[in-house]
Amino acid sequence: MVSFKRKLYKRGSSWETTVPRPLLFALDEKKKYHVIFSYDEQNNKWFIKFEEQEGEHGHAF
Repeated sequence: MVSFKRKLYKRGSSWETTVPRPLLFALDEKKKYHVIFSYDEQNNKWFIKFEEQEGEHGHAF
């Protein structure tokens, strides 16, 4: 199992963190993406999904 530890930052009335670069290995750097966070209540686990933004291109990361 591989684990990543990230800091959680307060920004205004919300909280932020960064996505570790190794998680982006399968993404095309010329495209932009939405990051979708899904919570499975039954198993108490979070999942991350990357969804390409339609019609938007440019160096995203």
